[in-house]
Amino acid sequence: MKSFLLLLAITTISFTGIYAQKIDTLSINLENVKYPYPIKYLPISVEGQDIKMAYMDVAPTGTANGKTVMLFHGKNFAGYYWGNVIRALAGNGFRVIVPDQIGFGRSSKPIINYSFTQLAQWDKKLLDTLGIQKISILGHSMGGMLATRFALMFPDRMDKLLLENPIGLENYKTFVPTSTVEEQYQRELKNTPESIRQYYRSYFTYWKPEYEALVNVAAGVIYSADFPKYAKVAALTYKMIYDEPVVDEFPNLKVPTILFIGKEDRTIIGKALLNEDQKVIYGQYKFLGKNTAVKIKGAKIVEFEACGHIPHIEIPTEFLVALTGSL
Repeated sequence: MKSFLLLLAITTISFTGIYAQKIDTLSINLENVKYPYPIKYLPISVEGQDIKMAYMDVAPTGTANGKTVMLFHGKNFAGYYWGNVIRALAGNGFRVIVPDQIGFGRSSKPIINYSFTQLAQWDKKLLDTLGIQKISILGHSMGGMLATRFALMFPDRMDKLLLENPIGLENYKTFVPTSTVEEQYQRELKNTPESIRQYYRSYFTYWKPEYEALVNVAAGVIYSADFPKYAKVAALTYKMIYDEPVVDEFPNLKVPTILFIGKEDRTIIGKALLNEDQKVIYGQYKFLGKNTAVKIKGAKIVEFEACGHIPHIEIPTEFLVALTGSL
């Protein structure tokens, strides 16, 4: 009961700190976006470039249980949207590590060959640097694809794999038209605050004013002089998602896995390239979640009614009770 009451208190302040953000010019490294906890940096060298990986390292605020949870954000997000989840986990005794993957959030935006394998190796380097041997990973959206790749590569480093509406539950290469990086780059350059708002609306079953905070962050970078670089990185990471499906590798997972699925989610990478008939057929998470759970030996699934792509924002109390109970 004590933990449940703590969760209720936590979820009332889900996005404190970014609500006040208005659509204004933002740095592509989000220096002027408030994060819920202090940021640290891990230096990395790749393809002749010295870059840095931003992360939050949050100590337990409740009685420490000796366990660590790592949070992997989605493609259109970064560590700033994990505030309520971090507070819930820390309050229940977990150490919480929250990286902004290279190419996202406060981390560097190099023009490089992006791959899930490389991102996973950098996440492992972060854990090695911090002296952390075992973790559970919660991956949302694209972060679920990355968490799956990490679990396949480093199963001995993991306690549990927790997937929150992960993308990649179907092979986009089989039905989404292929695009070159240049073609995707040109599409990214055409984004406007309104097009971003409409896209973000598709994540939720019912739009609330507080969700505008997410739009403000995503749209603010459009006005930056460095936006073309940001758009190029977005195109490169889109290509990474398209080219590196994990759907056929779910049976190879050896880590205890739990899927958290908002059943109203209809997210498809490259959805704008599909015709209306295809949009009806694909991206059906009410079926994809169950189908995926069957593929993973011993996997469990927690489904949420009347919830879309981001359960930890749309139904925070319900999600956090399920998450902490699963851990």
